[in-house]
Amino acid sequence: MKNRINAKIEEITANTLIVGVDIAKETHWARFVDYRGMEAGKTVSFTKDKKGFEKIIAEIEKICKSKILKEPFEKVIIGMEPTGHYWKTLANYLEKKEYTVVCVNPYHTKKAKELDDNSPTASDKKDAITIARLVKDGRYFEPYLPEEVYAELRILTNIRHGILKRKSAAKNNITAVLDEYFPEITTVFKNPLTGKASRQVLKYCPFPGMIMILGETGVLRAIKEGVKKTVGLKTVRKLIAAAEDSIGVEYGLESAGLKLRILLAELELAEKQLAEVEASMENMLHATGYSKQILSIKGIGIISAASFLGEVGNPLRFDNARQISNYAGYNLTEDSSGKNKSGTCISKRGRKQLRSVLYKMALTMVATNSEMKQLYSYLKTRKYNPLKKKQALVVISKKIITIIYSLLKKQETYNPELALGEVRKEMMSAA
Repeated sequence: MKNRINAKIEEITANTLIVGVDIAKETHWARFVDYRGMEAGKTVSFTKDKKGFEKIIAEIEKICKSKILKEPFEKVIIGMEPTGHYWKTLANYLEKKEYTVVCVNPYHTKKAKELDDNSPTASDKKDAITIARLVKDGRYFEPYLPEEVYAELRILTNIRHGILKRKSAAKNNITAVLDEYFPEITTVFKNPLTGKASRQVLKYCPFPGMIMILGETGVLRAIKEGVKKTVGLKTVRKLIAAAEDSIGVEYGLESAGLKLRILLAELELAEKQLAEVEASMENMLHATGYSKQILSIKGIGIISAASFLGEVGNPLRFDNARQISNYAGYNLTEDSSGKNKSGTCISKRGRKQLRSVLYKMALTMVATNSEMKQLYSYLKTRKYNPLKKKQALVVISKKIITIIYSLLKKQETYNPELALGEVRKEMMSAA
């Protein structure tokens, strides 16, 4: 996991063939350079299928065995941009064939391609040679394709994220409909989407006119169809009173009702899928063998722990906890020049979803975990360089990474006495 350019450059010798591949949806382009960056073969295009993949491997082997070269290539490094999901099939195929596959940051490619001709012009051929030369200069990183249980967790985490977005969208759209046609419903049911009785009202009589037609008996009957323990007559009368005084619009009721039924169906489907996915996440979390250590930390639940491992993979593949922080984009950056000194902020050059998971974990822990609560309070109120709330939560997030990594490495459970460390405890006591 070490990201030292000098070490990477040392690995590239005169016997190394570097292949730069520009990834596209259907047709990829490849160009070949030696350790000096000089081209060592013709530009090749190949399709995104087995026949195309065999073609690029045949071309690589042809160049390596070429008699024109003074020294044959004995080592091959293949670089590409992690463009969407299109690169994964090629990377997986090449790794199975025991080729070294590395990735280049697309932002670096965009900036570096102007060095050759001082032109921002983009083309597949130009990008391929730029990628190859960035690899030659050691400006690449090794991709991580999770396997086995960690691959399952990553997919499940992504599925859950997508379901949550659909669920939130459905809720927002339902609220918008109610705000337009029956805004007073929230005076009867604080949150119409959480209770069973209020859900029944939304299904059978969501608008004031429908409620007035059904009356007390009809509304009670509609609620009883889906709720064993029905609401009281007092609540129903309150609902009817709200319907009588409603300021909701009265046009397009049929279409609005259809829209509401569709949105409710989407919401219920999302909730059902979410429960199924979270059950699978719990099973996969236990399969990692790390559930005991992570769940021993007060404030971390099953879904949070599973999401963390889904985003990180096996935490012990890293050399230390700081590398996981950098992987999340928590490394600090500044923009200082000469006499101008800027403040520091996190780079955000990492996994956005991992930061989201850690931020939610931090919010929970500062409320439920006494050690994190003390640290959070200290960070905000210390005399020297007090932090704002969000800044303090970032520090807590990094602390969570450190605790999890330490517990997994030592195969221990959470000990509140050791959570903060002696140095931090002394600082907090002095404050």
